[in-house]
Amino acid sequence: MPEKNDSEPAASGSSEDKHELHQELPIDFPDPFFRGLHHVIRFAIRVLAVLMVAVILWGVGDVIYIIYERLLTPPHFLLNINDIFYTFGAFMAVLIAVEIFINIRLYLGTNIFPVQLVVATALMAIARKVIVLDFNTLTPMYLIGIAATTLALGVSYWLLRQRGGTQEWED
Repeated sequence: MPEKNDSEPAASGSSEDKHELHQELPIDFPDPFFRGLHHVIRFAIRVLAVLMVAVILWGVGDVIYIIYERLLTPPHFLLNINDIFYTFGAFMAVLIAVEIFINIRLYLGTNIFPVQLVVATALMAIARKVIVLDFNTLTPMYLIGIAATTLALGVSYWLLRQRGGTQEWED
């Protein structure tokens, strides 16, 4: 059987072939030094996963506090439009943290960098930014930058989906 060339896509297209094409952190590295460094990096990623869970829990507590504070401020049990947008922003921040945790979990589980999921997370982050924009303080260039970023991420996501819906980077 001929050896695989990492620059050519696998012929069968199976999931195993895709994982062999581009592993960010290869598990079976022959050099013990780099294998040891690989274990250090995987430990660091696990620490990041634990910290992300802490951020998510802190964010949920923040959302609860924001809603509590807004509802108890006179007039009681009423939210104005700014309160609603502020609350939406807090919700979106927690959801973005959850998406980042999913990215970390997938990365640890497969050693594959989930490009489509990362782009989707970035789209969610820019959507959060758009939701909480304060149009009283915006400059036209800032708004153009947000629009360009949203368009670029949207096109990138669409292209990744058109490519076959895979969530992993292939050489």
